[in-house]
Amino acid sequence: MFGDNRGMSLEITEEIIARQPPEARAIIRALLAEIVELRGRVEELERRAKGKTPQNSSLPPSTQHPHAKPPRNKGKSKRRRGGQPGHPKHERPLIPTKECDGVQPLKPAECRRCGEKLAGSDPEPLRHQVWELPQITPIVTEYQRHRLECPYCGETTCAQLPPGVPQGQSGPRLMAFTALLMAYYRQSKRRTAEFLSTLLGQPCCPSLTVKMQKQVVAAVRPSYEALAAELPKQRQLSIDETGTKEKNGKAWLWTFVARTFTVFAVRPTREATALTTYLGEQFAGIVNCDRAKMYWFLGSLQWCWAHLKRDFQAMIDSGDPRAKYLGYRLRQATCELFEHWADYRAGKISRAALLRRMGPVRRKVERLLERGTQCGHAATRGTCRELYEHRQWLWTFLRHEGIEPTNNAGERSLRHAVIWRKLSFGTQSASGSRFVETMLTVVETCRQQRRNAFSFLTAAVEAHLAHHPAPSLLSSV
Repeated sequence: MFGDNRGMSLEITEEIIARQPPEARAIIRALLAEIVELRGRVEELERRAKGKTPQNSSLPPSTQHPHAKPPRNKGKSKRRRGGQPGHPKHERPLIPTKECDGVQPLKPAECRRCGEKLAGSDPEPLRHQVWELPQITPIVTEYQRHRLECPYCGETTCAQLPPGVPQGQSGPRLMAFTALLMAYYRQSKRRTAEFLSTLLGQPCCPSLTVKMQKQVVAAVRPSYEALAAELPKQRQLSIDETGTKEKNGKAWLWTFVARTFTVFAVRPTREATALTTYLGEQFAGIVNCDRAKMYWFLGSLQWCWAHLKRDFQAMIDSGDPRAKYLGYRLRQATCELFEHWADYRAGKISRAALLRRMGPVRRKVERLLERGTQCGHAATRGTCRELYEHRQWLWTFLRHEGIEPTNNAGERSLRHAVIWRKLSFGTQSASGSRFVETMLTVVETCRQQRRNAFSFLTAAVEAHLAHHPAPSLLSSV
């Protein structure tokens, strides 16, 4: 019996099949067998998809509705919302009086009790400071280029613009600010133009923001390429990737997080070729990453235990009793690992004590993984076999000091990029992708180095207009 969306159905019985020629009977039976197989595969895929959550898979937390999340075991606090009685007061400190733009002394004219006239000054008056935005008006400088005629030959000569003056009507600070609005503050080109026109009094349209975007990329690209050239020399990197779009086609946004800088790259593929482009063929450092196979050729990996914890939760949610038992035991060992690591990070235990505590955890995990290679549940058996065969990549953080057991650095660096992607739906050109990867690199690197991104962008644009070398993002490396 086969149905369609209109409620109509067709029943194919053996009697109907028997009335057909032999060749037709063979074709019908083959098609029926294939339909049954496809239905089974669809049901299996639907069952798997229904059981996937951000807690047991790589699905992002944003895919799960807040009301669908499991309730917390933590009981409701009896405290009232907000600040508690007796908590320390937090307020913005006053700036020195000499730094204020204006000071207004306020003196009472008469006594509030008897009305007698008052005179004199208080040596320590109560200081009250009010912050306000200035009236924002663009600074417009007109350059009058005189064209003069030579009295001897009659040739006319026009004065040139001074070095550093742009050919267009946008100055360096305006270009840097516009780029930050679009890349860091996640505003569309139309909203950016509206903001500049409405709040800053700067005439602007979406096409002008595109022009400024290209000028900023040209100014900052040498700094970006200098950072990318440093990646193969790094001792340790955290690498992650997420899907995006370019020209409405599939693309991938990669992040490479070093100790003092981060490089983003938009590539058309998720294959290992994207890694060799930035790291080369002979990268000798250690990479924190998930279990994706395109990282395996790098050799020295630290698999992320936060991802592994989700894999173990998937075993628990599989419904198979043996897989559920293994998942519980492995997740328990993972929690022990994180407890010992937290004590080490907080300075409560030494490196030697960490290694001593991790010995039993390591043996327990490897015994469970070896046992899981014989599990009757296919997915669990495959996961355990892969982890056991590459178990050296689970404990790299114990062999090399300074290596984290998770890839949280890579995950955190992608957070802003993922939010930008959800708002913008990717880029519409290769030029837009270069803007995204360049600006994300500048913003995240400046955050790591505690530098002012706006000041850096302004200096880069000024240097580009004056034909000077671009400022370096490696100065603090």
